Amino acid sequence: MPIYEYQALDVRKACHRCRRSFETLQGLHEEPLTKCPLCGGDVRKVISWCRAAVAETSGESTRVERRIKEYETSGMWSHAAELADKHSEKVKDKNLKIRALDNYKKAGYDVNFLSQHANLNNE
Repeated sequence: MPIYEYQALDVRKACHRCRRSFETLQGLHEEPLTKCPLCGGDVRKVISWCRAAVAETSGESTRVERRIKEYETSGMWSHAAELADKHSEKVKDKNLKIRALDNYKKAGYDVNFLSQHANLNNE
């Protein structure tokens, strides 16, 4: 769903939300907002700068992510944890390291012991 930007027609009568521009998710075929969802004041859709974020992942990362998900879906927590742990070290991904620790916990490992060695604060 696209993100649209709106602002108040009269900032003197606007709430803190619509006084400045605010964004909202709307379907392509939905009518534009005419009222602020918070205060009911009149708003108009504005043309905003394109703020698209493109995150490119390598083919290897995509394959690893898919494999981790397969292990998790199958309940093979230790396999998922080990793969996520190894790949997180390679790509320096803190979120993947946390996911690995979560999977280790689900597999029955002592996460407190493992997290001491994860160097989460040094990454």
